[in-house]
Amino acid sequence: MRALVRTVIGAFMGGVLALAATISPAGAATSDDLPYSSTTGVGVHNAYEKSKYPYFADALDSGAAMLELDVWTNVFGVSWRVAHNNPIGNDNNCENATTPAQLRTKARNQNLAGCLADIRSWHDAHPGHRPILLKIEMKDGFQGKYGRGPAQLDALLTAKLGNALYRPAELTAGLPTLDAAVTERGWPKRSDLAGRFIVDLIPGTVEQNNPFDTYWTDREYAEHLRNLAAAGRLAEAAAFPAFPAVLGAGAGDPRTRYPDASIRPWFVVFDGGAGSYAGGGIDASWYDTRHYLVIMTGAHSVAPAIDAVRPTEEQARDRVALLAGHHASIASCDWYPLPEVLSVVLPRG
Repeated sequence: MRALVRTVIGAFMGGVLALAATISPAGAATSDDLPYSSTTGVGVHNAYEKSKYPYFADALDSGAAMLELDVWTNVFGVSWRVAHNNPIGNDNNCENATTPAQLRTKARNQNLAGCLADIRSWHDAHPGHRPILLKIEMKDGFQGKYGRGPAQLDALLTAKLGNALYRPAELTAGLPTLDAAVTERGWPKRSDLAGRFIVDLIPGTVEQNNPFDTYWTDREYAEHLRNLAAAGRLAEAAAFPAFPAVLGAGAGDPRTRYPDASIRPWFVVFDGGAGSYAGGGIDASWYDTRHYLVIMTGAHSVAPAIDAVRPTEEQARDRVALLAGHHASIASCDWYPLPEVLSVVLPRG
C-alpha cells in the first residue's frame, strides 16, 4: 500500500514539475507557442526494453519527447522485429494492443506492427498529447527483396498510425524539398503538432559494421523520398511518412558525405554524440539557425559525466539545459527513472 501511495504521489509531483517547466508569466510565450525546432526535449534510448518500462504504454506515459525502437529486418526472421540484440525474434515491451482498453493487458514481445498498434491505441486515449519523435534504428538496414524495404515500411507506418503521423509531405507543402521547407518556412508550432508523431530513421549498428552492406538506411530512404518527389507522389496517403537522419556529428554540413548531391536536401534531421557538440568543437548553432533538428545522444557522457541512468534530478536538469544551450533538439539518455526530467521542454539555443 505504501509503495502504491509513493507511486501515485511521485506521478503527481512529476506532472506538477513538468507543468511548472512550461508555465510563463502572464503574456509571455510558452514552449507550445514556439516552433518545434525552437525547443529542446528529452528522449529515452531504447524505450522498448522491458528493464526500462514494463509496457511501451508506460514509455509513452513518461512525458519523454523522443522514444527509440530498434528494428531488425534480416532474412533469418519474419516481419519487422523489435529487439536490442536478438536478430531473429522479438524482445520488447510491446503488446499489440488494438484498443486503449487492451494496453497493459496482453503478452509482450511483439513485432514492429505490434509496437505501432500500442502507439496508436495510446494516442487514441490521449488526444492532443505532446508531439513525440519516434526514432527507429534499423539495426541491419532494409531488406527490400524480402518485403522489408522503404515502401513496405511506409505502408506499415501508414496502416498503423495513419493521421497521427506528421509526414514530411506536410512539412514541404508546396516547396520542393525538406531543406527548402525548413530553411524558408520552418517547422510548425508545437501546439500545431499536438497529437502527432514524427518518425526518423537512422542506420543501425549491425548495418554499419557489415562489410557487405554499403547501402545504408539513410541513403536508401533519402533516395526513396527523392524519387517519390520526382514522380509527384509526395501527397499520396501511403507515401513519405518518415524522415531520414544523418548519423554522426560532423563539422560544417555533414550532408556533404553523400556523393549524390540530389539526396542532400532530403535530410533535415541529424543525430550525433552529445559530447561532439558540447565541448567537442562542433558548433550546432548552424543547425539551429536553419531549423534543422539535432538529436544529441549520450547526454550523460558530456564532461563532467553524470550517471547514465540515475543522476540526481538537479544534475539531469542542468545537463538538459546545457545541451539546450548547445542547440540540441533532443537530449537523448537512459534516464527512464526520472519522468520529472523527461517531460521538461526548454527553449533551444
